[in-house]
Amino acid sequence: MKETINRADALVLAHYYAPDAVQAEADFVGDSFALAQKAVASDKPVIVFCGVSFMGESAKILCPDKRVYLPAPDARCPMADMATEEEILHMRGTVDDLAVVVYVNSSARLKAQADVVVTSANAVKVVSRLKEKNIYFIPDKNLGAFVAEQLPEKHFYFGHGCCPIHNATTEREAREALSRHPGALLLSHAECPEAVRALSAFVGSTAGMIAYAEKSAAQEFLIATEAGTLYDLRRRCPDKKFYTTREDFLCANMKKNTPEALRSVFAGGGIPVEVDENIAVRARRALRRMLELAQ
Repeated sequence: MKETINRADALVLAHYYAPDAVQAEADFVGDSFALAQKAVASDKPVIVFCGVSFMGESAKILCPDKRVYLPAPDARCPMADMATEEEILHMRGTVDDLAVVVYVNSSARLKAQADVVVTSANAVKVVSRLKEKNIYFIPDKNLGAFVAEQLPEKHFYFGHGCCPIHNATTEREAREALSRHPGALLLSHAECPEAVRALSAFVGSTAGMIAYAEKSAAQEFLIATEAGTLYDLRRRCPDKKFYTTREDFLCANMKKNTPEALRSVFAGGGIPVEVDENIAVRARRALRRMLELAQ
């Protein structure tokens, strides 16, 4: 029997990369860190997370007493499984004074092996507050390298993972976009390769990019991240112009969160997110440590 959900009982969260129409229907739009905070702070018994599977898992881990639904349960982040428990165990047995730092864009089983979880918005702050000198940063090698650039006092080891969408951005692509819009500032997500980050006026999280554009006196911006970010940028800065560095800067998995899929959850078509309790207990510890260190 289908279980319908009263809209008043639910907090609808949408990532910046969700389709525009879904962002317009959400109670809150943000990046992974802000959405995690909203999920924890909410007094609603239901969370509907318009994102990819690891986001729903994280919300359920942090809010075990709430029902969590994903409008698109098959929407997965390819990077989420680009590291293994065996690799972590090998590093722990090889390197002394080591902290295993797992990016939030990862499966629950990887988070369960972490000393702390980070997001692109808080990674530098969180890692800077760890007592360990050696950092094993997985799965995103590009974000890890960006964090390492800010923290030369730490010694970093990286995994081999990356976001296929951001990692496909090239220096040539960025330079050609800048030549098409010579007055624009380039804002890049930290998941982009180093050569693209080097050309950028700002590098950071999606929320950080939006905040930079809001405060900047510049009137034109090139955005090296998923095109869904343009919705909030144009809403917040209606007098400024925004372009992505390439037309197909799109995450097909995020776009599975259609308005129809969202409505289906409320009509009883949703399947609650479940996380094995043994994994959830350990992953919760790493996620809560993130929230504490990011204060």
